[in-house]
Amino acid sequence: MGPNRSASNDKAKDFKGSLLKLASYLKVYKVQIFIVILFSVGSAAFSIVGPKVLGNATTEIFNGLIGKVTGTSAGINFEKISGILLTLLGLYLISMFFSYVQGIIMTRVSQNVTYNLRKQISSKIHKLPLKYFESRQAGEILSRVTNDVDTISLNLEQSLSQIISSITLVIGIVFMMLSINVLMTVLVLLILPISFIFVMLIVKKSQKHFLKQQEYLGHINGIVEETYGGHEVVTLFNGSEDVKQKFNETNDILFNSAWKSQFLSGMMHPIMNFIGNLSYVLISMLGGWLVIKNTIEVGDILSFTQYARQFMNPIAQAAQIMNLVQALAAASERVFEFLEEEEEVKETDNPVNTDNIVGNVEFKNVAFGYDPNKTIINNFSAKVKNGQKIAIVGPTGAGKTTMVKLLMRFYDVNSGSIKVDGHDVRDFKRNELRNLFGMVLQDTWLYKDTIKENIRYGKLDATDEDVYDAAISAHVDHFIRTLPEGYDMVLNEESDNVSAGQKQLLTIARVILKDPKILILDEATSSVDTRTEVLIQKAMDHLMKGRTSFIIAHRLSTIKNADLILVMDKGDIIEQGTHKELLKKGGFYSKLYNSQFEKTE
Repeated sequence: MGPNRSASNDKAKDFKGSLLKLASYLKVYKVQIFIVILFSVGSAAFSIVGPKVLGNATTEIFNGLIGKVTGTSAGINFEKISGILLTLLGLYLISMFFSYVQGIIMTRVSQNVTYNLRKQISSKIHKLPLKYFESRQAGEILSRVTNDVDTISLNLEQSLSQIISSITLVIGIVFMMLSINVLMTVLVLLILPISFIFVMLIVKKSQKHFLKQQEYLGHINGIVEETYGGHEVVTLFNGSEDVKQKFNETNDILFNSAWKSQFLSGMMHPIMNFIGNLSYVLISMLGGWLVIKNTIEVGDILSFTQYARQFMNPIAQAAQIMNLVQALAAASERVFEFLEEEEEVKETDNPVNTDNIVGNVEFKNVAFGYDPNKTIINNFSAKVKNGQKIAIVGPTGAGKTTMVKLLMRFYDVNSGSIKVDGHDVRDFKRNELRNLFGMVLQDTWLYKDTIKENIRYGKLDATDEDVYDAAISAHVDHFIRTLPEGYDMVLNEESDNVSAGQKQLLTIARVILKDPKILILDEATSSVDTRTEVLIQKAMDHLMKGRTSFIIAHRLSTIKNADLILVMDKGDIIEQGTHKELLKKGGFYSKLYNSQFEKTE
């Protein structure tokens, strides 16, 4: 899913369906939502009565002034007006309280929904097959976990509150306007279809831009994550200009979709304000005529004008609400897309117990391809006995790493079988199968924590003494104790406050602590100095004692003592035997070994 792919999916695949799926998450909170609706209605009701009461105060002032001028009364009754205004203040205070309670409940509901979504995403991540992560940018996946869920959290709360409030206000205001005058109400309602036409036209135009904005925000995150993750490599190969161009192209698309969506939605308020002002003019003209005919009071015109303004507000807010709903639908669609991704093949109902596994491995007529139509492992067969050291060698792309991925069941074979102690790997629980393995890879992985905890990651319930013993066996204890804080030194995010060789020794200590039945070693000494290479080799020799070990070898000089060497090319084992046997044959391995030997001379 590259950032420069054609944006053919600008429109939501299932706009309505995404919102319905999100609504299913709200069913659990139907009691809270009912309370929100109840308090929203209460808040709106007390707020709606306000203009009517204020209109009575205006009428009282008007009648008092007219009476004073004509001599029919003593003037304005300030005591009565004070009572009306105190009543008005009480109404607005109650309305504010109801609104406050509604907001608290709605915030909690939206946060609970997003909390559950994050839990599901976290659980889903561990159920997805490796091919999902290998085919997507890390930043793109992170964007769904962070940006999209945050968008749901923010917009769910705002959109639900505004929708409930708007509907309540519209219904209540129509009722109050009808209580003042039916003819004036009809005039306002005739303007409503015009408003909706503008709303729907703008929503239709802006919807695709909102989805593209959310999509390309994920692409931007992917580029940033990749660039900063490999900043040294980008700088080394003078790739900055290419990265800038790639970023700018994606950023341009994001910019265009963002400003178009915001511009289109921003047009709504000026248009709705114009329609609203037009309605106020018509209301004033009609209201003045009805006052002359003694059909309504002067204060009723003020009340009705306020109701008309309040009535137009929800309509004017429709653009904002639809913006929120569109962003909500776009983010929801991406999150649900992730949650509905195909998971790893279901676990077996009767898993094999791993307690007595010793480490015999057999590959039997294994065929595999990442693409079912392109087989890269054709007919792989080999038997490995417990405790043997098996080296897998061959040129790049021969299938060495693929075999390891199949062994640990990151992928399942297309045909044939892989067996551990006679049991097909598909008959084990994945986590129990993988718990049999320990891996030391070229690319070390350490996380931001103390050195002690990084080693303990191999066995989370290990004691401090166990950690120290593992470090001693890995020949890294002395180095650790020379550090200012020793085992309590915190590695930074990139772990670049220790050298490559030291990191490798720490990962070996982690595997020694785990004490696995089967080892997978991806030779990782090529980028370290000679002295550290000797330490790593000693640590790995200690690690391999008594364990079935698979060594993906790049430098053939390091696997002379292997019990069996499997020579792979184009997905097949083309030769197998010991180092001496293969050299004596004078075949592919011999040529490969001699070419490396000649280069070192």
